[in-house]
Amino acid sequence: MSGNLTIVDHPLVQHKLTLMRERATSTAVFRQLLREISQLLAYEVTRDLPLTRVRIDTPLMEMEAPRLAGKKLALVSILRAGNGLLDGVLELIPSARVGFVGLYRDEATLQPVQYYFKVPTELAERRVIVLDPMLATGNSSAAAVTLLKGAGATDIRFLCLLAAPEGVARMAEAHPDVPIITAALDTRLNDKGYILPGLGDAGDRMYGTK
Repeated sequence: MSGNLTIVDHPLVQHKLTLMRERATSTAVFRQLLREISQLLAYEVTRDLPLTRVRIDTPLMEMEAPRLAGKKLALVSILRAGNGLLDGVLELIPSARVGFVGLYRDEATLQPVQYYFKVPTELAERRVIVLDPMLATGNSSAAAVTLLKGAGATDIRFLCLLAAPEGVARMAEAHPDVPIITAALDTRLNDKGYILPGLGDAGDRMYGTK
């Protein structure tokens, strides 16, 4: 880990990411791989969740055992591509509360424009995991975190599939208290704000749109 950036270098994560990068990978396979890799990344982003101890009865005896403590997690998807990560993480943490932030990038200015915001209550008492496959310019990600902090969130993690150095720097500048968990730190952005070498537009590849 370097600063607030954690790159998950598990062999299964890296293998699945390579398959996702390939141009020839179909929409159906891409979607399935995204679901699978999101679960693997979720293990890392939840590694330090607080635990409490409770008394339970096993079939053989009573014991004291660990259980998650505090309020249910909040998973916040940055629409639309964040929903691909959301599906996989929810399979792992089905009791999590779910929120959505609708942002689109103005192609001329590369700045985020908000069109939707609906999040769980009591964010100040929850671990909030923000989901977006691509951390490119970082403008939309930083804007989403700003909105969540405005809604009360104080314990935030950002989970993405790919990150560009420019996006990591933007997030570190705007929100140095928010750890970033990703499968890869790619080389740079192109002049249209896409990650290189990247995997193309995650939303288009996941939903079969162009």
